[in-house]
Amino acid sequence: MRREKGAIKELVELIEELPLELQEEVRDFARFLLERRARKLKRKPKFEWAGALKELRDRYTSVDLQHEISRWREEGNPPS
Repeated sequence: MRREKGAIKELVELIEELPLELQEEVRDFARFLLERRARKLKRKPKFEWAGALKELRDRYTSVDLQHEISRWREEGNPPS
């Protein structure tokens, strides 16, 4: 908490050095960041990918697929 207070104090000091119009921009940007964060927190996860690999379920276990994906990443050439 002490570190946070120091960071807040530093921010306030920096903002106070800015001209009024730039202080307003900082305020607007801070509000934008808070709104964007709130939207991200409210967003429910999408499961568009669910079932995408069902044709492979009889050929691979989940561990086999993890190993394949790792290999593809290392080689830099996933299958098409």
